[in-house]
Amino acid sequence: MQRDRKKIRVVCLILGGGKGTRLFPLTKERSKPAVSFGGKYRLVDIPISNCINSGFKKIYLLTQYNSTSLHHHITNSYNFDRFSSGFVEILAAEQTLENDSFHQGTADSVRKSFQHFTIQNPTHYLILSGDQLYHMDLKAFLDYHIKSKADISVASTAVNRSDASRYGIMKINRESKILDFKEKPSPDEDLTKWKIPESLKKDIPHEKEYLASMGIYIFNAKTLEEVLNANDSKDFGKEVIPASVKNHKVNSYLFDGYWEDIGTIKSFYEANIKLTCIDPEFNIYDEDEPIYTHPRNLPPSKINKAFIESSLTSEGCIITDATIKHSIIGLRSVIEGGTNLDHVVMMGADFYETKDERQQNREENKPDLGIGRNCSIRKTIIDKNAHIGDNVRINMDGRIYENGDHGNFYCADGIIVIRKGAYIPNGTVI
Repeated sequence: MQRDRKKIRVVCLILGGGKGTRLFPLTKERSKPAVSFGGKYRLVDIPISNCINSGFKKIYLLTQYNSTSLHHHITNSYNFDRFSSGFVEILAAEQTLENDSFHQGTADSVRKSFQHFTIQNPTHYLILSGDQLYHMDLKAFLDYHIKSKADISVASTAVNRSDASRYGIMKINRESKILDFKEKPSPDEDLTKWKIPESLKKDIPHEKEYLASMGIYIFNAKTLEEVLNANDSKDFGKEVIPASVKNHKVNSYLFDGYWEDIGTIKSFYEANIKLTCIDPEFNIYDEDEPIYTHPRNLPPSKINKAFIESSLTSEGCIITDATIKHSIIGLRSVIEGGTNLDHVVMMGADFYETKDERQQNREENKPDLGIGRNCSIRKTIIDKNAHIGDNVRINMDGRIYENGDHGNFYCADGIIVIRKGAYIPNGTVI
């Protein structure tokens, strides 16, 4: 039977291969897409869920660094039935006779993996980032791309002048065609000519005068192959898109929903804490746009006694006589009596300690897994499998630490990060 050449066939490419240096130390032992989020999810669950909710189920995840835990998560989370023809497949960086180097950027990672995509005979490629927070109807994005007859479409969001320097900024005409593209303009650069045309600002807040690229693209299949073969450009945002504006029809697709780049410790921390608001901008309780993840079959959380205000508690937690405010409590978290948490992101644990393991801790004068008694902790990220002893104080006393590594913990913009698997002895003050 001859294949229908008019049928739309979309292949989704999620880019998650960078070192994730801005998220260090959370990326010390795991890739950026594998970082825990919201108590029970991983960052990669966000773009994958957006694809699935939009009806796109042919998904490749391009990785390079520390991909073991990501492989485990994907394998245990995304198994489509054999009749759907859907898949989520990881493509790790590989050396071949033709290419003996690792990925040098987003475009380079797609170029070096291209032979794996073509077997799907796609008409379009949807390229997404692995570290962003948003709900987006990607089918509507594709419909716009096809209707506009563009070669490339770039999802964009309106930003104010102070934020414009963080992103790639686009100059567009009244038909939303991109005329020029500028990557991260300096704060003092004159951007008067880059403002959004007034005819397109109907529902955009007055102070948001510029269009920023979200790092989400749709390419016609032939166009993507052409631009990748044209030269050895390494990055989509810095090289491929600016060059394509000159030779192809590249359109901007304005997205007016919530979107957040969560690639730094500060933005990651704030995005988690915002989930504790009464009416958060990013809604994880929308049945029409669920976030999929690994079903772990954990027991319900056991709250022996606690005061909990504006917080999220995940499955399998054991909380005893604690006070928890505006915090995220991750899977299998154990919190003992008299402890106070305020604006804390606790990622939880990958396992429960046995009685024998707890006894061994006592013999070695080590704290148990979780948080001990009478601790006070604020504005802190506690990575997985941390052991925090009794009477520990973290970020409570106004101490100022330089950004960077401090042994068992890391500091970034006033946020303390307790490392994965760290042991914090009784009575420690940070």
